[in-house]
Amino acid sequence: MNGYSGWMREAIADARLALDTGDVPVAAFVIGADGTVFGRGRNERELRHDPTAHAEIVAIREAARATGNWHLTDVTLVVTLEPCVMCAGAILAARIPRVVFGAWDEKAGAAGSVYDVLRDRRLNHRVEVVAGVLAEECGAVLLDFFHSRR
Repeated sequence: MNGYSGWMREAIADARLALDTGDVPVAAFVIGADGTVFGRGRNERELRHDPTAHAEIVAIREAARATGNWHLTDVTLVVTLEPCVMCAGAILAARIPRVVFGAWDEKAGAAGSVYDVLRDRRLNHRVEVVAGVLAEECGAVLLDFFHSRR
């Protein structure tokens, strides 16, 4: 799976930590070309009472602080669920060149399922998208969460 399976397994483990706060179990890492983790995040909307506290946003903010630069031009964002429109906008704004995700989001995805914001030729930045890395495992964590809430 393009060498991203190890990172995705680690993200799946982090996603499960969101269960402690009642958040949807999604996690993300911002990884440098040399393998340095500049930012990591998981959904914290319930924890922080913040609708923008998606895993990607949390990880991007941490990476920008860690690097001292909002231009994250030499990183890869690894996330367990396809980014939504808000997160896709943040990815574009940060100039992140590559996104690797696990499960597709057939209701709100913005990296190829419902929308394809990350590769929209009308925008000033396009992102390489690697989709479906450990998709079944990522999806199972989400399905378990939503089944337990019913």
